[in-house]
Amino acid sequence: MARAHVSWLLLAHFLALITAGGAKVPAVIVFGDSSVDAGNNNQISTVLKSNFEPYGRDFPGGRPTGRFSNGRIPPDFISEAFGLKSAVPAYLDPMYSIKDFAEGVCFASAGTGYDNATSDVLSVIPFWKELEYYKDYQKKLKEYAGEEKAKYILSEALYLLSLGTNDFLENYYTLPNRQSQYNIDQYQTFLTGIAESFVKELYGLGARKVSLGGLPPMGCLPLERTTSLVGGNGDKCVESYNTVALNFNGKLSGLVTKLNTELPGIKVVFSNPYFILRQIVRKPSLFGFEQSAVACCATGMFEMGYMCDRFNPFTCTDANKYVFWDSFHPTDKTNRIVSDYVVKHVLREFF
Repeated sequence: MARAHVSWLLLAHFLALITAGGAKVPAVIVFGDSSVDAGNNNQISTVLKSNFEPYGRDFPGGRPTGRFSNGRIPPDFISEAFGLKSAVPAYLDPMYSIKDFAEGVCFASAGTGYDNATSDVLSVIPFWKELEYYKDYQKKLKEYAGEEKAKYILSEALYLLSLGTNDFLENYYTLPNRQSQYNIDQYQTFLTGIAESFVKELYGLGARKVSLGGLPPMGCLPLERTTSLVGGNGDKCVESYNTVALNFNGKLSGLVTKLNTELPGIKVVFSNPYFILRQIVRKPSLFGFEQSAVACCATGMFEMGYMCDRFNPFTCTDANKYVFWDSFHPTDKTNRIVSDYVVKHVLREFF
């Protein structure tokens, strides 16, 4: 009886330790576009890079990493919330090895999309290629950690997928090809089918905890507001783009339900940044911001990447006052707020 009591106490102590802040998942594994790219584009031949100042000026150590922000991006905050490292490294970054990737790795590439034609626009890593890198990672992880430990990490890891904006803004609405093949609703269905195939392939490779990210209110990005201004419509959000984002998010949400029904043992959640970001853009002062219509970097109206460099005299001094860092990407502060919201309202299921 005494031994049973001691065993129960040990179990209770162990559970308390886990609840108190031990890692809830052993690793965070990331796929997607510039919303989550930790620097993979640094290593490929593309104009879409951000591994130079002032990018990264508020990142720990004050260095540009290839993240499209002044600081950290959502996977970094999410990883930290799960008791893991505070920055998820890019798989192609030669500074890191499988030892670093064992508890978090990013395969994302800025400028990519579900549609292969989207990655062709700026010569970035296609979505399917990110999966090939993941398969390579699996082999290295098994060699490093052993078969059993690797299997545990891969099945218990949290998989984050965040992409889709480029498919619409850099592809469908910019180039003629997809518009000639699909109307906007058909194109959304086409992209949703790719998302479904990707998650099913991940499942076949051992993934069981998946967060499918939704689109932000993309009509409120400073670049789109500038386009609206130039078109004589004021610097309002482009509501037609926001409607597309909402409709596509509806399709992704339906896909999540379908996947959870069809795939035994999987848990897919829909991480939707739309409404929290829309609220921040509409009422920035409620969140401690002063500006949401233009970005911090350069004039804040249209610049990103190489147009947002350290020689631009217009860049703001305090990015915490701005919702957006460049014309397409949020600041570190916004990323933190959105990530905290998603962790508390969606990803808590994995704690």
